[in-house]
Amino acid sequence: MSAMHEVPAIPRVAAPVPRLANGRWRALEIAFWLLPVGAYFAFTGYLVLISQIMIVGLFALSLDLILGYAGIVSLGHAAFFGLGAYTAGLLAVHGWGEPLSGLLAAALVAGVFGYVTSFLVVRGQDLTRLMVTMGIGLMLFEAANKAAFITGGVDGLSGMVVGKLFGVFEFDLAGKTAYIYSFVVLFLLFVLIRRLVHSPFGLSLIGIREGGQRMPAIGVDVNRRLGAIFTISAAVAGVAGALLAQTTQFVGLDMLGFSRSAELMIILVLGGTGRLYGALIGAAVFMLAQDYIAGLNPAYWQFYIGLLLVLIVLFARGGVLGGLERLQKLFAKEKA
Repeated sequence: MSAMHEVPAIPRVAAPVPRLANGRWRALEIAFWLLPVGAYFAFTGYLVLISQIMIVGLFALSLDLILGYAGIVSLGHAAFFGLGAYTAGLLAVHGWGEPLSGLLAAALVAGVFGYVTSFLVVRGQDLTRLMVTMGIGLMLFEAANKAAFITGGVDGLSGMVVGKLFGVFEFDLAGKTAYIYSFVVLFLLFVLIRRLVHSPFGLSLIGIREGGQRMPAIGVDVNRRLGAIFTISAAVAGVAGALLAQTTQFVGLDMLGFSRSAELMIILVLGGTGRLYGALIGAAVFMLAQDYIAGLNPAYWQFYIGLLLVLIVLFARGGVLGGLERLQKLFAKEKA
């Protein structure tokens, strides 16, 4: 009888093992990076504008690291952008115009400043971080304004002489060298950042963003991780600032201004946070819309930019990429 009522053993099914993203490049990503290559030959009259879009995209990418992945809200990110610009600019003014070493110096100065200020930023909550970052940016702006004998004050830092790239390629008025230079720097840093966010360190940042109070239970030092990503973000922003200074050969106080930090937040909202490509697409949408609308109506172009932002927030939550993802899911459901 006992044999008749014996319950058959249920085979155990192995639980799926969570795996990290393999980091493989999709066809759509490859096509995205081929677009600037094609634009170099197709839009020769807009090389300067497109190179500035790439620089602003790199700047937005630095903010996406802390906002989209770590959840650190910042309204003073222009401080690091301006520091990088003034570092490269002052080196060029005083006879050191070699571009690549200028980029490295800008990344170092902005990264060190980011590391020092990270101790103030990461220990607070959203509102505290917002006010602290904004305060740091405003103080740095006023310091640069007061030190006009170094920075040039409201007149800006002029007299920059940027040397040839690799001693061969001169920064011409057509913007060809600046275009290729900006594209290569953007792509290389994007590859590094993409690898970073797909690593265990990047996944831990997402965990901190979603539930920071639970992460110490699995042995994660939250403040140390946030301080590290804040420093990296500051260094990337410094590189973006140095790129803009070298390609335009001018540095102004507006690079440290609050309006630049606010525009950067708008760019991320337009493109979509926490996606990397959202920063690049947001920069393209914002700057192309600004250029086109300002040409149509120079006095009220900000009204239409604001209207575009409101429409994106209302009808495309998650920015342009978030809206496209929802449309893709909707079409997939209809096919199913």
